[in-house]
Amino acid sequence: MVRAWIADVTPLLEQECYERYYRNVPESRQKKADALRLVQMKAQSIGVWALWQKICEKYGLPEEAAHNFSHSGTCVMCAVCTDGKAVQVGCDVEKLGKLRMNVAARAFCREEYETIAGAGTEDARRELFFRYWVLKESFMKATGKGMALPVNSFCIRMGEPPVLIRQPEEFKEVYRCREYCMPDFPYRMAVCTTDEEIDTELHTELTL
Repeated sequence: MVRAWIADVTPLLEQECYERYYRNVPESRQKKADALRLVQMKAQSIGVWALWQKICEKYGLPEEAAHNFSHSGTCVMCAVCTDGKAVQVGCDVEKLGKLRMNVAARAFCREEYETIAGAGTEDARRELFFRYWVLKESFMKATGKGMALPVNSFCIRMGEPPVLIRQPEEFKEVYRCREYCMPDFPYRMAVCTTDEEIDTELHTELTL
């Protein structure tokens, strides 16, 4: 089963807290964080690894277990296959921002764009835009292609759960999606995987 976690890295914006976590991550992750310019980006990089370490410890997972990271604002996300299967996993978290219909028109497939455009209010359109955004990016990351995969080369239809109704022919496996949201939480999150099971619960770590 693939499970997803999120955590708030706001405490890591303070230097003392950041340094404490920094000392407990591998040197390779330290170097990656050192190369980042902004304090928030450093906190994201160290914080998401700290979250990953907690998950590995809880489930007794090796570092090569199928997993994926994402971060936006002060939220970090980790999606993990917790039963050792060799599956593809992608996840994405995005903080709600400005509705960008020009991006949807240019990058999304026709059905996705028309679904957004047909929503009744600007708030509803914005909500759909970011739901599609995280679903699409989670699929792109699950394939291993990331942003090298054209965003309009596949199509997602909203549902419970959302369904990939078209995907590039080079990807033969069945990919499944799950989206998450929390009341009064200005982020949208999604997971995509070739695993047959995705946990419906979004797990939160209040303290890393």
